[in-house]
Amino acid sequence: MSNSNKASMKKTTLGPSGIECSAIGLGTWAMGGWMWGGGDNAAAVLAIQASLDAGVTLIDTAPAYGLGRSESIVGTALKGRRHEAVIATKCGLVWHTQEGTHFFEEDGHPVYRYLGRESIIHEAEESLRRLQTDYIDLYITHWQDSTTPVEETMGTLLELKKQGKIRAIGVSNVSPETLAEYLRCGPVDAAQERYSLIDREIEQTLAPLCTEHNVAVLGYSSLALGLLAGPIDPERQFTGDDQRAANARFSTQNRAKLKAFFEELEPLRQHLECSFGQLMIAWTLARGSVSVALCGARVSKQAVENAAAGAVHLRDDALALIDAAAGQHLHALA
Repeated sequence: MSNSNKASMKKTTLGPSGIECSAIGLGTWAMGGWMWGGGDNAAAVLAIQASLDAGVTLIDTAPAYGLGRSESIVGTALKGRRHEAVIATKCGLVWHTQEGTHFFEEDGHPVYRYLGRESIIHEAEESLRRLQTDYIDLYITHWQDSTTPVEETMGTLLELKKQGKIRAIGVSNVSPETLAEYLRCGPVDAAQERYSLIDREIEQTLAPLCTEHNVAVLGYSSLALGLLAGPIDPERQFTGDDQRAANARFSTQNRAKLKAFFEELEPLRQHLECSFGQLMIAWTLARGSVSVALCGARVSKQAVENAAAGAVHLRDDALALIDAAAGQHLHALA
């Protein structure tokens, strides 16, 4: 990407923290390999570095993405460039203890939802080690834990913030009621939730509360696991542990609906001289419900293409056209 395109990247701030970052963030779940049919560490490192070169500063990761693999990849990729990145990582999905509530199995390890004080402190140290840094910009509770009071969890996060180990506090996969509990205990800088053209529930639920309290919203799965990146070949097979293999949204019937949707948007795509994926990312940002659109990538080409969506500007008539096409072709995908 040219320097002029890099300079055109939209910027935003993470709530009360005032931390500035790119409005397009790089999601690194797939880089961890788990539920994505494996991964390539070297290609992932290059993808992260290409994102930085393209103006993406927010790098989102988590311990659960490959049981530490994704965080380690991020740490390797940012050697000598830590100052260029805003690192978001998470806590609350643990395999070092069996406290909390069992959630799933990963690589033969039972993973629990747990946000107790000692566990968070342990997780933070492990993340700092894997990321090869002495601070985390945004520390997010990955999934919520019904066995630990929010006051204990938030108190621990505030403690880490006071120590300088984290700069900002976030929550993810949270109900408006639980977010309100966090807010009663201290400032929340960001909430990370699923949001895309076909996943718009937070517009009515969480987003209004976030707006009221100046909580930035990070929308994950902006391309709906790749479903909205463009037409999918009817013959394409998802193999191994790739979660899309068992996802009904990727059925042959749905691929036909998506084909019709993208055909309707083809004139707009050509006019804007962008890819379908860039068009969907631009829509996500233009709708105003999220501050950051998180987009996954495993190779440099994907990363650079996603970043370039920051230079795509949609007028009201384009937004209306996309919404109408989605209403006609994609309403049954949810």
